[in-house]
Amino acid sequence: TSSCISTVHLGFGITSLPFPTSLPFIPASHRWEEEKKEDGIKWMQLEHRGPYFVPPYEPLPKDVQFYYDGSSTLELAVFFQKMGLYSLFQGQPLSSLSQEMTSEEQEIIKDLDKCDFGEIHKYFVDKNEARKALPKEEKQKLKEEADKIQEEYGYCILDGHREKIGNFKTEPPGLFRGRGEHPKMGMLKKRIMPEDVIINCSKDSKIPEPPEGHKWKEVRFDNTVTWLASWTENIQNTLKYIMLNPSSKLKGEKDWQKYEVARRLKDVVHTIRAQYRKDWKSKEIKKRQRAVALYFIDKLALRAGNEKEEGETADTVGCCSLRVEHIQLHPQLDGQEHVVEFDFLGKDSIRYYNKVSVEKPVFKNLQLFMKNKDPSDDLFEHLNTTFLNKHLQDLMDGLTAKVFRTYNASITLQEQLKALTNPEDNVAGKLLSYNRANRAVAILCNHQRSIPKTFARSMQVLQEKIDAKKKQVEEAQEEVKKAEDEFKDTKEAKAEVNVEKKKKLLQRLEEQLARMNIQATDKEENKQIALGTSKLNYLDPRITVAWCKKFGIPIEKVYNKTQREKFAWAIDMAGEDFEF
Repeated sequence: TSSCISTVHLGFGITSLPFPTSLPFIPASHRWEEEKKEDGIKWMQLEHRGPYFVPPYEPLPKDVQFYYDGSSTLELAVFFQKMGLYSLFQGQPLSSLSQEMTSEEQEIIKDLDKCDFGEIHKYFVDKNEARKALPKEEKQKLKEEADKIQEEYGYCILDGHREKIGNFKTEPPGLFRGRGEHPKMGMLKKRIMPEDVIINCSKDSKIPEPPEGHKWKEVRFDNTVTWLASWTENIQNTLKYIMLNPSSKLKGEKDWQKYEVARRLKDVVHTIRAQYRKDWKSKEIKKRQRAVALYFIDKLALRAGNEKEEGETADTVGCCSLRVEHIQLHPQLDGQEHVVEFDFLGKDSIRYYNKVSVEKPVFKNLQLFMKNKDPSDDLFEHLNTTFLNKHLQDLMDGLTAKVFRTYNASITLQEQLKALTNPEDNVAGKLLSYNRANRAVAILCNHQRSIPKTFARSMQVLQEKIDAKKKQVEEAQEEVKKAEDEFKDTKEAKAEVNVEKKKKLLQRLEEQLARMNIQATDKEENKQIALGTSKLNYLDPRITVAWCKKFGIPIEKVYNKTQREKFAWAIDMAGEDFEF
């Protein structure tokens, strides 16, 4: 979508405003100890520049043409250049874009298969290659311009701190991709205008100035929320926000509190589990359904599943909205008893497919819930998320399905690290154990990904390197044997030194081979699992920090720079004895 062109020909004359670029440095440990505010109050002072709007539409050269059914017209070329249809996804109906056409264009363009975007596509490919081939000086100039924008728009003042903003740029217009097999994939994302944007700042701050000739939709002074600006996107009619960077104090505190709530669950989870097991036998069918749903949320990390308007988005479901067609019951399957086979689209249209052996009362209840129902009927017809969430709040203040997910993910990581980490392993071996522990969490949370297109080739390249290294090891082994034979014959000190030298080389090569084999194993095991989502959102980072400190693993081997900034609070707080 980054290559897609806007339908709106507008430029914004953005003038520079004075904005503080340096404030007194406050040590990390002191940031977390500052005085807490009243409940609901997030900040007392918030000042920023507002969003940075993406550059305006640039007309394409007249010699770049769009062809329909073999003929070309400039009017249609301009339209389709604006729309960026050269990157349209297969299967998106033309009708979803016809509202953007003139009546004349609608009469002519009836079939996407007859559209030829070759010249437009080539123009952008060439432009991209030209940008890559720019001289070092030109690239440096572009970097300086980007850094200047970052300095002006990428920071805010929050309670005296100069904090980094996360996504300070509005999204460019283009074609909607979505995740998974999204039904609205290929629809046009419209350009965000200042008139669409709500600004949030403190009353006594300098209110951001909109681009010349424009005005904000609204200016608010709401210190009970953490967003700086918001607007509604046109594809799914959902709110988008400009938020603080994850490394900010406010975000760090929120992250910290999230994991503390999940830690509180460990004190009551056994009571909750005993209660829902008791409710499996309740005389009230509503309680039984709630208890089975809670068992799924607890044991399978299923999302609660919010209701959606008919036809608004893909047919995605969560625990409360499961239908009879989404599960199959097997009294026996693959040597296991009471197996439930799940198959449905979850969040972001990602398929959830799992076969799970459940406790016998759960299986019997599911048989009861499915009795005399059609495939399209609700599995839990007496249950909705409002009813379930109220029950969760009664069980523990702040408890939600996501808290269960966070708790079970973090506990799983901690237990797996204890079980898998061998103190005698080298750094590469310990990192393999860490990734395997992380992978157990990703599987629990159904964090899947498609196998990368380059996977086979990259594995082939790695295997070729392994084979070459094996050959080097074999040659080094022969060299050691020769050196040992020579020393045996001569008993000379020089020959003895040569033996040690050859042995050290062999040891180094064997260590390199071992690391490469571990890398190959790790790569193969991770090909369909996305480790990043759980690492960023569901795993208490203090578990990882403690593990790194305990086993002498450099933190940068596990967390990249962005992640280290996000988890600065955990790196500062956690010692090697931390227990979730």
